[in-house]
Amino acid sequence: MTDLPTNQDDRTAVMPAFAGADPAPMPAPMPTPAPAAALPASARSNTAQRTALVVLVGIGALVLAFIVMLLVGVSSESTNALAVFATPIASMVAAYYGITLSIQQVKNERAEKEKAIARADSADAGSRETEVWAAQMESGLRVAMAKLAAAGVGTDEVTKAAGTPDDYF
Repeated sequence: MTDLPTNQDDRTAVMPAFAGADPAPMPAPMPTPAPAAALPASARSNTAQRTALVVLVGIGALVLAFIVMLLVGVSSESTNALAVFATPIASMVAAYYGITLSIQQVKNERAEKEKAIARADSADAGSRETEVWAAQMESGLRVAMAKLAAAGVGTDEVTKAAGTPDDYF
């Protein structure tokens, strides 16, 4: 027996199995990847580690090419061969670094945009609350002025304290 609550409706229908059906369980759905902002710092630092690894591998390949050139002998042909070998490596490392940097800048800009939108929404909500409060205060002031006028009490002091123009009420 299980300790689960049994507050379910007992009218649930159970479908009978077909004669040739395999009672194998359904596979679980694939989990969706978490957004970059929800990833822990260690997962975000993997991209920096990969960038550093690519740069180090590229530098290592160039060092290996220089060592091979020195062992074989320096000549114009070996210098040309090294240039042919080193240029694509340097280009790929620079391109990878540039793309990674661009992606990081886009992520930062998106985060800044979301923060700015949140600040704008907060300011808009504050503005609406202020407008509601001001409308309530104006309504209260109008009621107070009407009651004072009906009671025959002078309202010049109230008008001055409220800072309203003479023809406001």
